[in-house]
Formats: sequence, structure tokens, C-alpha cells
Amino acid sequence: MRGLVGALPLALLLVGCSIAVRGTPVQPSDPDLVAGYFKALDEAGATGPDAQVEFLRRTQHPDFKNLLCDLGGLTIDADPALRTLRPDQAWAPQSGTHPRGNVYVVAVSLTVLKNGQTLGQQIGSERVVVLDGSVYGFMPCPR
Repeated sequence: MRGLVGALPLALLLVGCSIAVRGTPVQPSDPDLVAGYFKALDEAGATGPDAQVEFLRRTQHPDFKNLLCDLGGLTIDADPALRTLRPDQAWAPQSGTHPRGNVYVVAVSLTVLKNGQTLGQQIGSERVVVLDGSVYGFMPCPR
């Protein structure tokens, strides 16, 4: 039961992730942009939940600034498999509105932590958008 309870926040946090990354690998206009986004996400998480929430708010896609969530003190460590990076122009968040910019999907190994303790791990697909030379993401929302 303890393992199930520990995995529950991860499952709730990552609702909507899938594990298949289809298509041909590509490089965005600056391949280091996407890697830098995930590195900065992890660095913010290492600083603490408040710093990571601030990073996620600052890098939330400008068309979706109203879709912010309280992560409840959780932090996320993300390890993207950048060789799987592919365009995903057909994708749209749950709102159904397609984000401006070039949408990419990448396989990511995610670890969810609370107070430095691992609650769970999952491999899933994450979307990022390159818009005007910056990378934006979409804040995960626990449900």
C-alpha cells in the first residue's frame, strides 16, 4: 500500500503523459535551447519547490499563462532523451488551442520529489515550444 500511495502524486502530476514519441528526430533552430530548458528546470528544482514553481511560471507558454497550478511542494527532476526530439505540430493542450511557435515532443524520465524524497518515477512524453528564440513549457497540474 505504501508504494501505491507514494506513486499516487506522480500519477496525478503526470496525467496526460504518453510514452510513444513518433516521427523523425529533428533539431530545433538551436538544439541547445531545449536542453537548456530542462537543465534550468532541474537547477530550479534543486533549489527548492518555490524556485521551480517560479521557473515554471516564467517559462509557461505565453498563450497559456492562465493555466498555472499549485504543485503542493513537489519538485520535478527531468532527464530528457534529446535524441527523441520531434516536431508535434498537431498537439494542443487540454484547452484545444494550438500554441504559437514550433511544438516539439521529447521522451523524458521524470522523478517527482517532496522534501528531497523520491515519490515516484515515470517515463513520458513532454511538449515544449520554441517561440521567438525561447523555450516554453506547460506547468504540470496535480489532479
